[in-house]
Amino acid sequence: MLAGRAAEGLRGRMMTAVGGNQSEAARRPGLSRGSLLERLRRYRPTTAEPMLSARGCRVIVPYLRGHGSTRFIDSGTPRSGQQGAIGVDVIAFLDALKLNRAVLAGYDWGGRAACVAAALWPERCTGLVSVNSYLIQDIAKAGLPIAPSVESGLWYQFYFLTERGRAGLTANRREIARTIWTRNSPNWHFDEAPLNRHAGAFDNPDYVDVVIHSYRHRLGHAAGYPAYEDVERRLATLPAITVPTITLDGDADGVVPATDGKSTAAKFTGERQHRVIPKVGHNLPQEAPQAFADAVRELASKRPS
Repeated sequence: MLAGRAAEGLRGRMMTAVGGNQSEAARRPGLSRGSLLERLRRYRPTTAEPMLSARGCRVIVPYLRGHGSTRFIDSGTPRSGQQGAIGVDVIAFLDALKLNRAVLAGYDWGGRAACVAAALWPERCTGLVSVNSYLIQDIAKAGLPIAPSVESGLWYQFYFLTERGRAGLTANRREIARTIWTRNSPNWHFDEAPLNRHAGAFDNPDYVDVVIHSYRHRLGHAAGYPAYEDVERRLATLPAITVPTITLDGDADGVVPATDGKSTAAKFTGERQHRVIPKVGHNLPQEAPQAFADAVRELASKRPS
C-alpha cells in the first residue's frame, strides 16, 4: 500500500499486496493471477498487512522518501517533497521491482502518492484505496481560506512555512507527531510503543528537507523542481481517477471531516465505492485495520480487465 503524510511524521503510508497464491504471485507479480497493492511507509507495518498476507496477498511496504532507511543516490538531488515527486516514486518503485500493475492503497502522503500514480499512470494501477478520497492538491487555489475549524487543524503546515517551524521540526519531530496524532485521531488511545516505533522513521538525514519542501510547495511558498514540471503541469488539471476505487473516511477524523463522498464523485470516473468508518480518526489504516484490509483485498481479488 502506498500510504500517508510525510510531514507530521506522522501519518502516511502505502502498500502493495498480491492476490492469489503467494508463491505464484511472487513469480508472476502484476499478472492476472496476482493483483498488487503497494504501500509507501513512513513507519512500521500496521496490522492490516498480516491480515492481507493471511488471505493470500503479497504485501510490499516501502518507506516514503526522506523516511526510514531511504537515501538519495546523488547527494546533489533536490530533496523534493512535492506531490509530483512522491507519485513518480511509486512508478519508479514498481519499475525497479519489475511489477507491471498494483493495487495502490494509503492515506495522507501515501494516499496522495497513490492518487497521483493512479490518475497519471492508470495502466500501472489495478485499483486504489484512498483515505479521504481525492488527494491530488489544487495548488492554484492554495491561497483560498477554508473553514476556521479546519484551518486550525492545519497549524503545522503554516508553522513549517517559517524558519522557526523548520527548527521546531528538527528538534521536536517526535513530539510534533504525538501532538498531531492526538488531535487528528481523538478516539485512538495509542501508547508509547507505536509512537516509538514510528518515530524511528523520522531519523533520516533528509526528513526535514523533504517535509518542509512538501508543505511550502503545496501552499505556494516554494517552487517545484524541474524534474517534475511536466508531472505537476498534468496534476494542475486535477485529472480524474479512472481505476476501480474504494474511498474511506473516519467519522471521528480530527483534521479532515468525513463526507458522503459526493463532493469528490466527479474525480472518480471508474467504479467507486465510498465508506465511512465509525469512531475512527485520521490514521484509519492503523485505527481500523480490518476495514482498510477488507477494501484492499476486495480490489486485489478483482480479475484485471
